Amino acid sequence: MEVNLTVSYDFSGKVALVTGASGGIGRATALAFARAGASVVVSDVNAAGGEETVALAAAAGGTAIFHPCDVADPAAVKALVARAVGHFGRLDFGHNNAGITNLTADEWDDEVWRRSLAINLDGVMHCMREEAAAMLDHGGGAIVNTASINGFTGNARQPAYVATKHGVIGLTRHGALKWARDNIRVNAVCPGVIETPMTDAVARNPDLRRAMEALTPMGRMGQPDEVAGAVLWLCSVQASFVTGHPLVIDGGATVS
Repeated sequence: MEVNLTVSYDFSGKVALVTGASGGIGRATALAFARAGASVVVSDVNAAGGEETVALAAAAGGTAIFHPCDVADPAAVKALVARAVGHFGRLDFGHNNAGITNLTADEWDDEVWRRSLAINLDGVMHCMREEAAAMLDHGGGAIVNTASINGFTGNARQPAYVATKHGVIGLTRHGALKWARDNIRVNAVCPGVIETPMTDAVARNPDLRRAMEALTPMGRMGQPDEVAGAVLWLCSVQASFVTGHPLVIDGGATVS
């Protein structure tokens, strides 16, 4: 399905950092920021995908650089934010999108559990901590974390994913309170089933795709641009009185 988002923002002179930006929601957000005039720091452990996102941003007339980072490593995150500030002079927006899911692994396994928490939850904390410190030096900013509808509900297959996404919403609410008087707003997007590389195996199987689409009242999978549009709105002045909010983008999946 093609999604045409007609709303436009002017982020000229602003700097955005997006993790997990080699594809899917992260890439869509990085490109949306670039098209809106922001300078973008693209980050991921997938260097080839990250560099491709940078090239797509340039082709769209935007400015972007790539910096590799494993968000589970606090030193690497510190270096990532330092690169953003060192290269562009400031940091205004952070979209903490890097995460993993384990559709074919046993999340009760200790190693899988620890890696899930290290990336999905620790990684968000590392990014929030460093981004906020940089924003405090330049008058504030906006942080958006990628949670999930599994941060509100549960599923029987993914204990680690569910636990981490509940945790991301909690961290988001904490950050909103911590920096409320510092002109730093902290929100989260909570996608449902979105058509990304993470769900590619499902999308390519007709039976599985129909089953996933049937879980959504709108009868389809969401598109990365539909989440990216919400991220940009949460970073914009139109959302200047919105903080601590987990914004559900799920085609009605959590309504029923």
